[in-house]
Amino acid sequence: MLLGLGGLVLGVPPTGRAAGAAVPPLHTSLPLRLPRDHGAHPAWRTEWWYLTGWLGRGAQPLDDPAPWGFQLTFFRRRGPAPADHPSRFAARQILSAHAALTPPGGPGLRHAEAVARSGFGAAEAAEDDTRVHLRDWRLLRVVAPGRPVEGPGHHYLAEWSAGGMRARLRCESTQPVLFQGERGWSRKGPDPEQASLYLSEPQLQVHGELQVDGRRHTLSGRAWLDHEWSEALLHPEAVGWDWAGINLHDGGALTVFRLRRADGSTLWAGGSHRPAGATEARAFAPGELRFHPGRLWRSPASGARYPVTWTIESPAGRHTLRARLDAQELDGRASTGAVYWEGLSDLFEAGGRPVGRGYLEMTGYAAALKL
Repeated sequence: MLLGLGGLVLGVPPTGRAAGAAVPPLHTSLPLRLPRDHGAHPAWRTEWWYLTGWLGRGAQPLDDPAPWGFQLTFFRRRGPAPADHPSRFAARQILSAHAALTPPGGPGLRHAEAVARSGFGAAEAAEDDTRVHLRDWRLLRVVAPGRPVEGPGHHYLAEWSAGGMRARLRCESTQPVLFQGERGWSRKGPDPEQASLYLSEPQLQVHGELQVDGRRHTLSGRAWLDHEWSEALLHPEAVGWDWAGINLHDGGALTVFRLRRADGSTLWAGGSHRPAGATEARAFAPGELRFHPGRLWRSPASGARYPVTWTIESPAGRHTLRARLDAQELDGRASTGAVYWEGLSDLFEAGGRPVGRGYLEMTGYAAALKL
């Protein structure tokens, strides 16, 4: 997931570095340390924890022909107030969150958002591990007693309640953390400063409960968690991006993304493939990926036209990525300043066999994205 925070958060325009903030330069030798780097990095401008997945019924939920899709994302933005500002009300950090459900077979996406400045117990993001909450929405990493702080043996608790939706999910780790790019340093453009630090946890085993309009559903499935932070992402020519994180049915993980110019051409591309059973991922170079848009869907709300089918060529093969539902556009202008498309999608090999399921995100189609 690449979505950052726009300039509409609480009416605060984009700012430069807050006074007193010490931001380490982005480079390949910047060490990542776990579990600390599961936590927040308040000196950096933008950060997010992004949980997506699908939920089905029965002993083999993958066989459910009508799964639910879900998304829970927490965004942290460094505010305009300096870190040493004396007022407790100063906007040092801004937290916002998005939650969405894709119902089985439609009719459309259910979406809610929230935003608050940090402090007073209403919104906080811990620095030592994943413990982030915004009012009664939360994402919490829990390590089982007697287990190492890293590797399989931890789980995430995810909860939100808004807009007729309520969710409580337990997401169990089954694989080591996936360090995207070069040991977690992920390029997002031709200039070195256009980069992020980027960790993923694919193939999370999910069990939980959804309540929608008063109806309860006990479900299980798979999820993907991204954690990413950066000082700057977008090259001046970039208007948005296309991204997908796919849990492969054989246990592997596929990440693909590209930064896109206004004419639709690719400015930069990247991603990774970690085969089933492997502990390391193969990072893709920009020239190794090709994105070919297919069928378009026009949003009646924004007028944007989104490719809801893609052909993607990568070192992992030639695949077709197809949205399970066209109408998965989110209007996040009240919290992150962006209208974007994000939804549950299926991956097919060249012969048409389904090989994976995950989330596709497309930004910059309704309007050029500004971070």
